[in-house]
Amino acid sequence: MDAPYRGISRRTCMGMMMSALLGCRGSAALAASPPQIAITIDDFDLNASTPLLDPEERNSLILDTLRAMRVQAAAFVCGKRVDNPDGRRRLALWSDAGHMLANHTYSHWHYPETDFDRFAADVLRAEAVIASYPTFRKWFRFPYLKEGATAEQRDRMRAFLKANGYRMGYVTVDASDWAIDARLRKRLAEDPHAALDVYRAFYLEHLWDRTQFYDRLARQVLQRPVKHTLLIHHNLAAALFLPDLLQMYVQRGWRIIDAETAFQDPLFAAEPHILPAGESILWALAKQSGRFAEVLRYPGEDEVYERRRMDELRL
Repeated sequence: MDAPYRGISRRTCMGMMMSALLGCRGSAALAASPPQIAITIDDFDLNASTPLLDPEERNSLILDTLRAMRVQAAAFVCGKRVDNPDGRRRLALWSDAGHMLANHTYSHWHYPETDFDRFAADVLRAEAVIASYPTFRKWFRFPYLKEGATAEQRDRMRAFLKANGYRMGYVTVDASDWAIDARLRKRLAEDPHAALDVYRAFYLEHLWDRTQFYDRLARQVLQRPVKHTLLIHHNLAAALFLPDLLQMYVQRGWRIIDAETAFQDPLFAAEPHILPAGESILWALAKQSGRFAEVLRYPGEDEVYERRRMDELRL
């Protein structure tokens, strides 16, 4: 752990962070009609080894943080990454804690480059892995948020998902947390004692910047606030920095809500008719409107946009 947490036990560290989180949450309750955001976590590579934390510790830290905030997240699970005894056992902890488990395909293929029948079978293969958990819900999220290169490809998969009882688990706040995590892991592999402060600071800076962008976009496109869904990944950065991220939202007047609550927003029933299809649902609706070309880049989020800043910070 980094200062001020390095050198103390994991249990003591978590206690300090959780006390701060709960105190901030209580004070934020006084704010009227705060913006709302839910935590959604993709991929769930529960057995991957990372510097500093083994898979068990990483999984426990993320769960402990969510438990302390009394928030249920949505886990969009890539089937192949949990289709083994340790993966199933660790995923069961998420279901036991009340977190929603949802479908992120089995193989994490890029749909625009994948045969429809093969991709559809992969969706059902993932369902077979996670359907037995009590908190499984039929929400679906495309890998890479890419929903099709042609109208036929897009619409055929939409029809398939509906026929199988699925709804779209869209992202509103997209970000490149995975790129920060990759640099963090590379640095720690080179120097296990490397300071974490600069990574933590940029993680928060980046996610807050993207949150502000998509919240503004929601208000401009829909003329109303929405119940946001933040996309992060089950990785080392989340294990280390999720307490700071949630604390940041609460300190800045945001309310952290359960994922199932967020997905009740009518926004998530939208079906934007854009090509290529995908990205944040807010990005897609802005693109469909034809009014925001000056602020929309493609893809909506990618490591290339953050590379210069990360290089400047020597991450």
